[in-house]
Amino acid sequence: MGNYYFSNVRSGLIVGMLNIGNLCGAILAATLGDLIGRKPSISVSCIVYTVGTIIQISSNAKWYQLVLGRWAGGIGVGAMSVLVPMYVSETAPTHNRGVLVSGYQVFVTLGIFLAYLINYTTQSFRSTAAWRITMGLDFLWALLLGCGVTLLPESPKYVYRNGKTEEARSAMANLLGVPKDHPVLVKELSGMQEKLEAEQADGDQAWWKSFLGPRMANRTLLGVAILSFQQLTGANFFFYYGTTIFTATGISDSFITSIILGSVNVACTIPGLYAVQRFSHRKCLIFGGLWMSAWFVVFASVGHFALDRNDPTNSPKAGAVMVVSACLFIAAFASTWGPISWGESAALYPAKYRARCMAVGTGSLWIWNFLIAFLTPFATASIDFCYGYIFAAFCAIMAVVVYFYLIESQGRTLEELDTMYLTKVKPWESERWGSKDKEEQSSLDIQMEIQAREH
Repeated sequence: MGNYYFSNVRSGLIVGMLNIGNLCGAILAATLGDLIGRKPSISVSCIVYTVGTIIQISSNAKWYQLVLGRWAGGIGVGAMSVLVPMYVSETAPTHNRGVLVSGYQVFVTLGIFLAYLINYTTQSFRSTAAWRITMGLDFLWALLLGCGVTLLPESPKYVYRNGKTEEARSAMANLLGVPKDHPVLVKELSGMQEKLEAEQADGDQAWWKSFLGPRMANRTLLGVAILSFQQLTGANFFFYYGTTIFTATGISDSFITSIILGSVNVACTIPGLYAVQRFSHRKCLIFGGLWMSAWFVVFASVGHFALDRNDPTNSPKAGAVMVVSACLFIAAFASTWGPISWGESAALYPAKYRARCMAVGTGSLWIWNFLIAFLTPFATASIDFCYGYIFAAFCAIMAVVVYFYLIESQGRTLEELDTMYLTKVKPWESERWGSKDKEEQSSLDIQMEIQAREH
């Protein structure tokens, strides 16, 4: 009896169709999150994800049922990829917002690592349990998130914008662990009120102003770029096809290699949280982009010029260098672009437009995620490891984009960041935008924004 396997087209569709669902879910999440609230929307997304899991796990001989189930489950994942970072960014205290939003990526990397361990455990099974066990565990994560979020308060910024001032005050007091009249809480509520009054003075706006309003086109494109670059780093080149890639390097058990990559990913995301809290986000992203670019060049060069691709066992040193360079690349991704990009995307927009703009940015992430998942088998078959040079170029480009366009968000409230973008603070000077600037701007915020939005 021969071995069963999927063709490149079917393999790409099974891997990539999840991302098509992610795109649909990300777009739907904006309307859902604004309509019924952040919390209920997360629970609904978990239910949709569970339905997708049921479709997948009940499939038998029809491969396209698996594709359909991944699409349905992807809708839930895509919606959560917008709603969860947005909820955390709107709920977290200013001084901890970066590290808490970046915590989203910690659990993403932990999930990838657990998947590697489960795949390694079930690879020897000679029944459908080999994949049904893996998929069946999805019910647990959906249950934990969907039910767990009901124990948390609704986003204070969301309820405040919907006229529930006291509910927002109580939620913020509980989250900060301070009395309702604490100066920090009063100051933040005052900033929220100023922004809300500025928006209300302009009245209801068409949906397209979310993207074409004052300074919104720049910020929306920047958000799209940041989350697109997170995928164009090439990290998923390793995560999706790690076992296939390292089989080509001559390593006997490629599942072990994937576990190694996964453990590096998890281990380096933890110090990434410290970096988010302690250092400039701009500098972390610039350094991470350049570091990843350098190691992808090493990986691609060794794979193309030094590795014996006909018989990789003839070049064991080249294979070892490729594994090391991949680990050093993932270390940089996990500690910089992996976690920080989510927080930066969530902090770019004013409250009125946040859901829609985040949906567009996250949708772009899933488009690139799909394209990379689908095209990688064809690209590696055509140009082998030279494919890595493309990712190396993008890693260098995104460092340049951050330097010239991204304003420093560390220690800033979402309202302060909105003011900085509206007043066209130069990104490379944004770290020095301090208390003096805030005092000068505070008396002009409302007038300036009303005038800007009128034009």
